[in-house]
Amino acid sequence: MTDVRTQLQSALSDRYQIDREVGRGGMATVYLAQDARHHRPVALKVLHPDLAMSLGPERFLREIQIAARLQHPHIVPLYDSGQAGELLYYVMPFIEGESLRQRLERDGKLPLEEAVAIARGVATALDYAHRQQVVHRDIKPENVMLHEGEAMVTDFGIAKAVSAAVSHSLTQTGSAIGTPTYMSPEQAAGEPDLDARSDIYSLATVLYEMITGAAPFAGPTVQAIIAKLFTEPVPPIRDRRHDVPDWLDTAVTRALAKEPAARYATAAQFAQALAWPSGGTTPPGQSAVAVKSIAVLPFVNMSPDPENEYFTDGVAEEIINALSKIQSLRVASRTSAFAFKGKNEDIGEIGRKLKVATVLEGSVRKAGNRLRITAQLVNVADGYHLWSERYDRQLEDVFAIQDEIAGNIVRALRVVLSEDEKRAIEKAPTENVEAYEYYLRGRQFFHQFRRSGIQFARRMFERAIEIDPGFALAYAGIADSCSFLYMYWDGSKSNLDSANGASQKALELDPELAEAHASRGFALTLSRQYQEARREFETAIGINPKLYEAHYLYARACFQERRFEEAVRHYEDAARVRPEDYQALLLMQSPLYSLGREAEALGAMKKGLQVVERHLELNPDDARALYLGANALAQLGQRERALEWANRALGIDPDDPGVLYNIACIYALCGKTGDALRCLEQAVQNGFGHREWLENDSDLDPLRADPRFEALKKRL
Repeated sequence: MTDVRTQLQSALSDRYQIDREVGRGGMATVYLAQDARHHRPVALKVLHPDLAMSLGPERFLREIQIAARLQHPHIVPLYDSGQAGELLYYVMPFIEGESLRQRLERDGKLPLEEAVAIARGVATALDYAHRQQVVHRDIKPENVMLHEGEAMVTDFGIAKAVSAAVSHSLTQTGSAIGTPTYMSPEQAAGEPDLDARSDIYSLATVLYEMITGAAPFAGPTVQAIIAKLFTEPVPPIRDRRHDVPDWLDTAVTRALAKEPAARYATAAQFAQALAWPSGGTTPPGQSAVAVKSIAVLPFVNMSPDPENEYFTDGVAEEIINALSKIQSLRVASRTSAFAFKGKNEDIGEIGRKLKVATVLEGSVRKAGNRLRITAQLVNVADGYHLWSERYDRQLEDVFAIQDEIAGNIVRALRVVLSEDEKRAIEKAPTENVEAYEYYLRGRQFFHQFRRSGIQFARRMFERAIEIDPGFALAYAGIADSCSFLYMYWDGSKSNLDSANGASQKALELDPELAEAHASRGFALTLSRQYQEARREFETAIGINPKLYEAHYLYARACFQERRFEEAVRHYEDAARVRPEDYQALLLMQSPLYSLGREAEALGAMKKGLQVVERHLELNPDDARALYLGANALAQLGQRERALEWANRALGIDPDDPGVLYNIACIYALCGKTGDALRCLEQAVQNGFGHREWLENDSDLDPLRADPRFEALKKRL
């Protein structure tokens, strides 16, 4: 090794001063060196001479240039690369800290929360790289550095560069492209075109080792490990560690599926699956509150005009939407946070109810073209302010204020942002404040989920695009309004055509807008263009894995297409993204029953009911929560309680055709045929127009022999 070091130092003396060897692996030897030009310590990695000879400088430099483009908080960047005589080298920053391998050798298995946090950091790095068309190919503990509490992935592109020259012989560890213990089955089989799912498998193997202290498969030789990889199931993680919660077991098991199609499609989805549920099991000795978590309460309207309530609510909602794009931050949903509107509850109590560590509260005063916004970020544990600010600006500065608030929260919570996340939270939806105000008015009514509210929301979105024809989010709002109107209230061709046209326009205006892809997928599903819809939902999730609507609507599309396994998986993803939402859990029972998994269907309904009950404590006037919960109660045999909830829902919105239809279903399940038919008749009279629902909804089976039911169908 002295000859190699001497040769290297001689060739690079004008650039680097080599201090000492600090590590050696299957492909390279690592030296600590000083960068003479920039006066900084670096890790100088030199490929083993035989590997460099078979690879060649041109191929190596071409492949590693791709990795040099990667800039992400959880990726160790590439500073330099080149040729020194017969040696090939690359240079990265010298990271103070230790590798994950060193940590595991010292401590064995890690605390659950720490293991999950490390895995999520790596997953965000992988997701970024995959979107740049870079697959790592060698994720293992040696290639994960731990620096100031954060995971950083090293050696991107190196395995790809080496694989260009070396065969996939697995007879020697040093010749294998990748490390056998962490290889995906397709990588071990020598498949050349690996994609993101191969890295996901490798990361899941690393997470399995962090949790249990050992990788899933081990053996005395490489061949023995590979044989187990192909022939044996993954040993259940709970056999090795009993305190692993259900959701974590499920996430790791799915990511370790032998078939790539059965794993998560993106690393971002895997990262989201590893988010601690707000009501889920937490590690022993840990608080149920996630450390990096926040609820944004509705801001108080301090304006002279009470009509400005829509604007005040909109400011808070936009901050929620911006923060929700950050993968490492758990954000309470709008529905949960806004349940505290107008209530004089203690911040600590709110934080405990929403299971968050911090709460943002504030106020808005809007007078003419002047705007005053105050905001305070409060630590739930002790009530102290982590940050506060007052903004006295012009109305046109509202976007900059929202960006500043989001940025200050990120800094206060020490959240690491990727470049994509930075761009996402800084992106203004429109430059026209008047158009934005109409959009906010529309959102206020859209959230009511009533026909009249959604019709008004559509008019507000249309007014927004009259003012700003380039407002992509407003077009997506029109599309969603028309899609929901078509789905629940008015199944006319004009609504479907409008949904298709508006969603297509939103995509043309902003192809990187996740909401636009989700809206397009929804409209395509209603048009029965399922293959195209799947592509749009996948794209939306790839852009923003925390977009609940993309997961939820994708699940409904899969169920409609009778792809029941996928429907269950996407409902599970929706429930992980928004644990406080009841819809995904309650609707999941339908595909589970279709798969013959009755016990799981009952479990989903019971869990969904628990979520509904918590939701109704904060939102007692939510008719949809009441009638979906009542339907589950009826199926579980709790007839009296089901009828009580159904009557409460009917009392809240007695004329809405969607409410009437669902109450009719509950009456039918409870044997109240006459009441069910009366509700259906009133629903049709009030505008319900879905003959297909009446023909296929199994909840209505008890009514089918009644001639009044047949007469109703003929009216549609």
